[in-house]
Amino acid sequence: MPKMSETSSSSSAPSNGPIQNQGVQEITVAESEAAADCLALAFADDEVAMYFVKTDDTGDWSKEEKWKMHVRIMHSIVEAHCLKGLALTIGPNYDCVALWMPPGKNMDDRLIMFRSGMWVINQKLLSEGQSRFQEEFMPLLHQTKEEVLGSLDNNSWYLVYIGTKPDSRGKGYAKQLIEYVTRQADDQGLVCYLESSNEVNPKFYRKLGFETEKKIHLIRGPKPVEMEVMVRKPIPKMSSSEVPAEYRAARASETN
Repeated sequence: MPKMSETSSSSSAPSNGPIQNQGVQEITVAESEAAADCLALAFADDEVAMYFVKTDDTGDWSKEEKWKMHVRIMHSIVEAHCLKGLALTIGPNYDCVALWMPPGKNMDDRLIMFRSGMWVINQKLLSEGQSRFQEEFMPLLHQTKEEVLGSLDNNSWYLVYIGTKPDSRGKGYAKQLIEYVTRQADDQGLVCYLESSNEVNPKFYRKLGFETEKKIHLIRGPKPVEMEVMVRKPIPKMSSSEVPAEYRAARASETN
C-alpha cells in the first residue's frame, strides 16, 4: 500500500513511543500496534476499510465497538506484513505507514494468518462482514491482480496499504515511502501495483509513475464502492552518455 540514505532499523523503538530517526524505517512486530493506529486514523472514513465493519448486521454495535474492530483488523494486517511482507514508516511517531508485499510473496500462508491473528478477525466479523471479505473482496482483488498483471503477477511489488495521520499530511511522507520501494523496483526491472479506494489519490500516484488500468467495484453494500487499479512500469536508469549535455552542465554548475 517512498530509497533514502537515512534509512535505518527501528527495532529498538518502543511499540508505543516516538521514533527517534525520522527517515524511512522498517516496522517490527513489536511496533505493529503503533503502526496500526496510524492506518486506523488514516482510513477512518474509507469506504473499503470499513466495508466489513459497517454492515446491516452490525447495526446494534456501538461506535466504540466498530472502531475497536477497525483497529484490530489494521493491527493484524500490519503484523502480517511485518512477518511476511515489508512494513515501512516515516515521521517521529509512525506518522505515515506503508505495507508492501514483495515479489513472490503473498498472504496465503496459514502460519502467517495464525501468527498475525487474521483468522481471529474473520471469526469476530459477523456473517455479512465475513461474506464480504471471503466471497467478494479477496476473490475480486486476487482475480483482478492476476488479470491485470498476467505473468508478472508473482514478480511484482504490491502496495497493499499506505496511510498518513491526518495531522501529518502535506509533509511528503507518503511520497518517500512509495519511492523507497519504486527505486528498488526500477533497479530490479519490476512493476508496482496498487488499488486506490480514494478518488483523490490517483492523481498523486500518477505523479509517481502509476497509471490506471481499470476500475473495480464492491457491490454487496447499499451502494457500489469503487477502487482504481493502478500499475507502475519500471523506469530504466539512463547511462551517463544518455543524459542530455545541457542537463549534465546544469548539474555540474550546481555542485561547483
